[in-house]
Amino acid sequence: MSGSEPSRPVSDRGLDDVVLPFSVEPLDVRGRVVRLGPSVDHILGQHKYPPPVARLVGEAAALTVLLGTSLKMEGRFQLQTRSDGLIGMLVVDFDAPDRLRAFARYDPERLAEIESETELLGKGHLAFTIDQGNDMSRYQGVVALEGQGLEEAAHQYFRQSEQIPTRVRLAVAESVTGAGANWRAGGLMVQFLPNSPERQRQIDLDPGDAPAGTAPPAQEEDDAWTEAKLLASTIEDHELVDPTLSSERLLYRLFHERGVKVFEPQEVRDSCRCSRDGIANMLRNFSAQERRDMIGDNGKIGVTCEFCSTFREFDPKDFDEG
Repeated sequence: MSGSEPSRPVSDRGLDDVVLPFSVEPLDVRGRVVRLGPSVDHILGQHKYPPPVARLVGEAAALTVLLGTSLKMEGRFQLQTRSDGLIGMLVVDFDAPDRLRAFARYDPERLAEIESETELLGKGHLAFTIDQGNDMSRYQGVVALEGQGLEEAAHQYFRQSEQIPTRVRLAVAESVTGAGANWRAGGLMVQFLPNSPERQRQIDLDPGDAPAGTAPPAQEEDDAWTEAKLLASTIEDHELVDPTLSSERLLYRLFHERGVKVFEPQEVRDSCRCSRDGIANMLRNFSAQERRDMIGDNGKIGVTCEFCSTFREFDPKDFDEG
């Protein structure tokens, strides 16, 4: 797709659980669109989260996929929050190239008392961790949570850790049809990645990105990034989760006057890496007394995976030495 007339027809085929990378070369912009359907619906459904919690977990899943699919090699990207909010802990794992899982711990007794969605996360921190394995050093960026949402927290992460002008949009909705209710999530990430030396010098001069309590940069922001941000800001929540609106059509709506190029889409699936052998190895790391304390009334050790809710039972005798 390029210019006001696309070089090929814009696909109107709506694909779920797919990330579509794109670039807008005249604006030195790159980005990705993610649309999650059955994967996020299964993740949220198996935990039976109440709607406010489900929406935040869905947003976190979309954000994690947007960031995790940028990994150029096999590895793991993790989003994790810890806070004093109703959701005390939220974890989303993305195992490159396509495996997604997530869970949240929340206080159901506080759910009826919250007056604002800012109380869901509360105050604490949000950590983004890249683990490339193979004895390579892990990288972690941490953002303070002070009542802002995940979109703004992502903007802070890129300002502080990556120093890349970035705009993120996230949306989650529960659609009700004759077949029942289904959760959907979507996201858009736009980044200013200039090649020219002139624009490189402007890369961190976004006045709107100045940290709280500090003066904005004196120089003017690059016009290309200003235009890209304005275009990205016009997207509405329903467009990100509309199953009848394809990612290509959405990008064409936003950037057709400048020309947008799309690349090979990447599929995403919900998949937990827990296994019976893995949990058994974990139990072996506990002391004999600790394992005895885990034995239930039926004489077995029961373990439920927090990510996929799979329950497994083990015979304590299997861990006896000798």
